[in-house]
Amino acid sequence: METEELLHDLPPLFRQYKSGRVERLAGAAATPAPFDPATGVTSKLAVVDPATPVFACLYLPPNPPPATSPPAAKLPLLVYFHGGGFCIESAFSDTYHPHLTALAARARLLVVSVDYRLAPEHPLPAAYDDCWAAVQWAASSGDPWIADHADSGRIFVAGDSAGGNIAHRVAMWAGVAGLLLDGMAAVHPYFWGSQAVGEEGREEGWRAWMDDLWRAVSGGRKGLDDAWINPAAEREVAARLGCRRALVCVAEEDPMRERGRAYYEMLKGSRWAGEVELVETKGEGHVFHLERDASGEKAEQLTAKLVEFFAGDRK
Repeated sequence: METEELLHDLPPLFRQYKSGRVERLAGAAATPAPFDPATGVTSKLAVVDPATPVFACLYLPPNPPPATSPPAAKLPLLVYFHGGGFCIESAFSDTYHPHLTALAARARLLVVSVDYRLAPEHPLPAAYDDCWAAVQWAASSGDPWIADHADSGRIFVAGDSAGGNIAHRVAMWAGVAGLLLDGMAAVHPYFWGSQAVGEEGREEGWRAWMDDLWRAVSGGRKGLDDAWINPAAEREVAARLGCRRALVCVAEEDPMRERGRAYYEMLKGSRWAGEVELVETKGEGHVFHLERDASGEKAEQLTAKLVEFFAGDRK
């Protein structure tokens, strides 16, 4: 039997063969239960764009405000972008379902978790385009749950890892489009660049792996210092960020921690008129709060900080 020739070999994420076949090694999709008895949160599938197609999983907390409520009494919207290096996971995976159920219940949010197209079959900007389309769809009350129970004038965007990268990109596009988001949360964001930042690079082999991953997910069309992967490249236009507040979360043992810190400093030092806060978790690694056994004190503290950010400023 003839062996297929590899194009990209990037465990633990995926392998891509020159034949075009992609073998994903983690983050398989799942079908979440439509009702969570522990929190009372109900979830469902929604179609954002049937032409692409783009889907989303919606999470509605218990006892939502009735459709006749004034906008100020309705639920804020959180449009969430999952992580996975742009190439694994989904809005329906069991990695995200417990986390988003908890956020919907505790922060009293209607959550729209976007199932964007994955690289390498769909290299960037496919994920950006899909997630921006989802934000516009949510803002236009594209689903009956949103129309009845949410205030589409109060929108947050958030994501972890690649989703944190997407949250920044979508907030930049929102600023250009004149859409002012309530807030943007980037949790352990996937940013990179050709030159090391701070103490970055201590992890042997990590830089080469990260370089290869970016080439794969961008289809080889974007360099390591393009603004899509390195926000420092757009430092001069950071003032266009289309949100009132930003929360940047980093973890001490995350190899991308220096990038998150640098991103925070960039926003803080820019002419952007919003408020930015940095939260660092000591002794933990990349997206530790999403791990299956993430029930410890530090995971709870990070989730509580996100809840505070989403629920704490309802101007």
